[in-house]
Order: sequence, then C-alpha cells, then structure tokens
Amino acid sequence: MSAMQIAGRQLEVNKQGHLAYFDDWEPSVATALAEEEGLSLTECHWAVINFLRDYYATHEMPPSPKVVIKTIGAHVSPHTPCTRKHLEGLFPNGGCKQACRLAGLPRYYCHSC
Repeated sequence: MSAMQIAGRQLEVNKQGHLAYFDDWEPSVATALAEEEGLSLTECHWAVINFLRDYYATHEMPPSPKVVIKTIGAHVSPHTPCTRKHLEGLFPNGGCKQACRLAGLPRYYCHSC
C-alpha cells in the first residue's frame, strides 16, 4: 500500500490506485479521481457510482455489469436499452473497473466489462 493525496486528504491506495479502505471514500474523492482521468462526472455517472457503493455496502462485493444494467439501466440510458457499451462509454478508461475505482471499491472485487 502507498499513500496518495486525493481531494486534500492523504489516503492509502493499492498498487492499482484503488482506495485501500471503503470508508475513506466521499464524493469529493470520486470527483478528484475522475478529474485526474479527464472525466467530468454527470448525473448518470453518479447513479452508477452510488449504486455500486450501496450494493457493495450491503453485499460486500460489487454487482456484475448485468445487475447494474438491469437495476439502473433505465436511468443510465433512458431512451435506448442500456448495454455494457453504455457503461463503457460513461467510464471510457476501464469500464466497470474505472467505475469501481471512482466508487472507492477495492480492485480485486471488481468485475470486468
């Protein structure tokens, strides 16, 4: 583990850059991480990030992309069916892995898109 300055806080991260501790996350951390990756978070990004965090807090593992699409897909893509490509479009630097990183989930728990 190493420490990183994120959103004005010194936080521990693993070698993939994911937060070491789920409870260290706050929205400003997600915003700062997204900005580092050239991503501006929209309402749809936040819907995915918040869903990932809520699901992880309940189940101690992230949902599969299929569960994300089935549960909040209509919010992410209201006019056309949500697909993995929609999720990858929201998070172009790694799809679900990037979403998990921004949501403060440990990398080893994240599903591949």
